[in-house]
Amino acid sequence: MSDNKLVKAIQDKGKNLEAEMSFFDHLETLRWHLIRSAVAVLIFTGVAFWQYNFIFNQIIMGPFNPNFWTYRMLCKFGTGMCVTSIKGEIINTEMAGQFMLQLNSSILIGIIISVPYILWEVWRFIKPALLEKEMKAARGFVFYASALFLFGILFGYYVIAPESISFLAGYTVSDTIHNQFTISSYLSMVATITLIIGLVFELPILIYILASIGILSGTFMRRTRRYSVIILLIIGAIISPSPDFFTTIISTVPLFALYEVGIWVASNVEKRRNKRHDELMAS
Repeated sequence: MSDNKLVKAIQDKGKNLEAEMSFFDHLETLRWHLIRSAVAVLIFTGVAFWQYNFIFNQIIMGPFNPNFWTYRMLCKFGTGMCVTSIKGEIINTEMAGQFMLQLNSSILIGIIISVPYILWEVWRFIKPALLEKEMKAARGFVFYASALFLFGILFGYYVIAPESISFLAGYTVSDTIHNQFTISSYLSMVATITLIIGLVFELPILIYILASIGILSGTFMRRTRRYSVIILLIIGAIISPSPDFFTTIISTVPLFALYEVGIWVASNVEKRRNKRHDELMAS
């Protein structure tokens, strides 16, 4: 009897050791994925730091320039929408302000450019744990997630950020107050807007995940579309501080499009789930 207990204890100990080794093996694998992602960020950060003159003048300060592409396009809709000047002055108030500006913005650009590679590393880490059907369903994850993030970044940078800057820079409550903005405040606003919109554009990916685990369905999203319209209009008004209705609509249209894409994605997942259920019941 005692021999059986001893054998069972040894077997249990072996299983525990095997589980612990598997756990630490996964941690080691994750560590190398994180290291490679960090290296990619460092490389692109270095390139951005090296080419900072172009990045600062053409990219970071672009929305503060009246000749920016967005302002020129608005003029084509009518002279009343032209932005001929950006009121206000950008200043630096800290000793290390300009160096930290170059460093922080280079890191930010390095992260943004590295997003597709980081997503690829994430995919490589979770891929071995997926079943064959799950791998087929998740095929194209890196491409679609990267493309949606890129489109969101471009939309935030070329549409939302310029409208926000032109409105807020020219907004005054009294002629005795002169607008002067610190460079860190300006960079924070541009970066926050572009990154938030980039993440918002990942909505179809989020909907796909929620639909795959059964939390969301295309039927539910269609049924609640009228409420979603109101919510999306509120979000569009929040992300676009300009008070005119035209700008709010421009900000909201992509959100409506993303929601409709999400309905299509959730419906396809729902159809596949129902088909598998019918096949299981028929077998």
